[in-house]
Formats: sequence, C-alpha cells, structure tokens
Amino acid sequence: MARPLRIQYENAYYHVTCRGNARQGIFVNDQDRSAFLDLLNRSRQIYQVQVLAYVLMRNHFHLVVKTPLGNLQEFMRHFNISYTSHFNRRHKRVGHLYQGRYKAFLIDADSYLQEVTRYLHLNPMRVKGKADLVVKERKRDLERYSWSSYVDYVGRRKGGSLLASEEILGYFGGNASRGRRNYRKFVEEGLEGEIESPLQKGRGHGIIGDEGFVEGVRDRFLKRVRASREVPGFKGIIRRTVPAKILGVVCKETGFSGEELQKKGERGIGRGLLMEMLYRYGGLNQREIGEMLGVDYSSVSVARKRFQLLSEGDKKVLELMERVQNKISQG
Repeated sequence: MARPLRIQYENAYYHVTCRGNARQGIFVNDQDRSAFLDLLNRSRQIYQVQVLAYVLMRNHFHLVVKTPLGNLQEFMRHFNISYTSHFNRRHKRVGHLYQGRYKAFLIDADSYLQEVTRYLHLNPMRVKGKADLVVKERKRDLERYSWSSYVDYVGRRKGGSLLASEEILGYFGGNASRGRRNYRKFVEEGLEGEIESPLQKGRGHGIIGDEGFVEGVRDRFLKRVRASREVPGFKGIIRRTVPAKILGVVCKETGFSGEELQKKGERGIGRGLLMEMLYRYGGLNQREIGEMLGVDYSSVSVARKRFQLLSEGDKKVLELMERVQNKISQG
C-alpha cells in the first residue's frame, strides 16, 4: 500500500501522531515526559514551528502544529531522532523507539482545527477505566492530566514558550478568561455525548477537510503525480531569508565584520550565532553552511551545539540571539 503523501507548504496545519514500536511505551516516567517536551520546544525553535496542542500518552503522542516555513518533515525528523537518542541513552537501550514513521494529517484550519484540538485533548479520557466514569469525574480527571496542553488552555497552568494557544483561543473569545471558559465548555461537550472523530475525514488521503479543501490541495500539489508504490511528499515554495541578509543582521548586532565572522578558525560567539541563524532561517543544511564558511559539516555541528549550550546558560547571549531573530523575522 502506498504511503500518504507528505504535502508541505507555508503555514500548513497538521495533526501528527507517533506510536511506540510494537505498541511499547515511549515514556518510562515523568522525567522522560519532561525531556520530551524540552526537546520538542528546542526543535520547535530551530525549525520555527508552532505547537498548538499536544498530549502524551503511555505509548504514543499527538501534536497539532503549524509550519510557517513548510518544513514538517525536517522538524519531525530532528525531533524524533533527538528524543529517541535521549530515551536510548537514558535507559541503556538501542534500536527503534517508534513504530515506523510518524503519521501526519493535513488540516483544513478554517473548518476543523478546533475539532482536532478537542479530539486530541480528550485522549486521556478514552483509556481503559476512564470511559465508564460519570461525566463529572471525567471532567475532573481531564483537568488533572498534567501531560496535555489542555490544562494550559483552561488556565490551570501557563504554557511557557512551547505552546502557541492564542490562535485556537481566538475562536472562543481570545486569550483571556472568556476564551478559556468557552474552550473548556467546547471540550467538555465531547465528554457529555458522543462526537465524531475529525480524523475520519483524513482516512485514505491524509487530509482533514471538506471536499472542496481536499480537491484544492489535490489540484495544487497532486495534478502531475503519477500512481506509484511510494510517492515522495511535495513541498511548496518556501520563503527563506537570504544568507546575505542574515550575515548583515549578525554583523550589526555583534559588531563583527563579515570577513571576521566568515574567517576560518574563528570560534567566537558571532560565528556560532551566524551558523545557527543560517540553519534556522536561511534554509541551509550543515554541509551548505560549511561550504559557505570554509569548514566541513561536522565543524558546523560542533559549533552550533557549543553556541546552543552557551545561549542556554548565558542570559546576554540569549538576549543577543533573540534580537537577531527578531530583526531577521521582521523582513
């Protein structure tokens, strides 16, 4: 059977899920879950992805994400490798953690985004032992489930830098008490009666949307696709910031010249920052960055890791990186 297409374009919305190999657990304890969210946040920052909702279950996870740069595959590859490496290292194991590759459903945000987040947030109440509880108990347990973004949506916890809840709450009255109250009511309706899974819309073609949306996606991305056993995903034209502009912003904010930042052997903060911004915003991989700066890809990897650790431990470096990111994002 052919795999669903990986359709990618700017500002696309997806429901993403991944299950443990042979349905085995992907979390041993809460330390694993915390590490999972930390690594998700790091990958989100690197690939400029917005996480709109999430839920962590024993042997799988669900995400709702938006990809301003049209780069779901790159984001998920980086994130899944990062967490698998953490899990294997921490628990002294080797091999695959997940059962095959992740599943991703493209979402028609105008019609189904709210429903998909509700369905995702209700997952903890579908496990054995929860479905038979009375509605009042299920509402209580849903708000007590810590490893879901639902508690952030209803105001019981602050989402921090990981979660981008404003767009969803905007449908319900905004990111304030009224919006959170209305969203809670919307989700709780799913506990009071049977609701249809919006994921059923995506069965077979991987697109959660009405017929018009599905046809529009097919016309845009699939017109010239010939039937085959395995068809690669398609990617729309992505707006990337040209490397010259990134270099100019980094020079201005650090006080270094372009020649200094591109000088082979330079190991300062400015060069590490330049590499990181070229990777995040310039659409360049580590080999291409290395060619630009006269080093091999492994040197780029080492320099980026060194800079990331430095930015996490030094407030001034973090502030510098945020200034540069803001200048690049402003266009």
